[in-house]
Amino acid sequence: MKTGRVIRSTITGALVFLSIFATSAFANNITASVPQAGSVLTTAPNSIAISTASPLSERGSLIVVNDPNGVAVDDGSITIDGNSAEVGLGELKTTGVYTVNYTLLSDTDDPLTGSYTFLFNAPSSLGSPSPAPTQTSVEATTENMNLNNGSNAFVYTLLVIAAFVFIFLVWYAKQTFGGSKRSSKTKRK
Repeated sequence: MKTGRVIRSTITGALVFLSIFATSAFANNITASVPQAGSVLTTAPNSIAISTASPLSERGSLIVVNDPNGVAVDDGSITIDGNSAEVGLGELKTTGVYTVNYTLLSDTDDPLTGSYTFLFNAPSSLGSPSPAPTQTSVEATTENMNLNNGSNAFVYTLLVIAAFVFIFLVWYAKQTFGGSKRSSKTKRK
């Protein structure tokens, strides 16, 4: 009977650990953004695009881009295409740090809310931009993994706590239900 309790405690601890791990493994997150977080641009982008791990909902998603003075420079026309959301931009004239604030909704996951910045160095004279090589999506995905470091740290912290809880439950079950040699000697006398 004591062995059954130990097994139940162990299984319960394992289920708690696995449920936390499963929740973190399937969470929606940013996989790429154009322009990338922290990038320095010398040519003004026409739009801001954000890609996620889960398909996005056609309704309710929002991307707002603010210039260094806090004035919105996006045109408000958000387009959703599967896992990607894109908003058009007006002409960027001010040099400085631009902030991209987003709330992306998915039919299958919780809303994804956050922000990132990029630096735009406005050219001193306006001319026709020269063509520049574009970055591949593999490079963008690799470099943008840093967007969710805060949430990743939170998930890893939960996993470590779950592991400690699991170890504690096993130890407690062993101490409580495992019995000791002294109690068996006492029964023999």
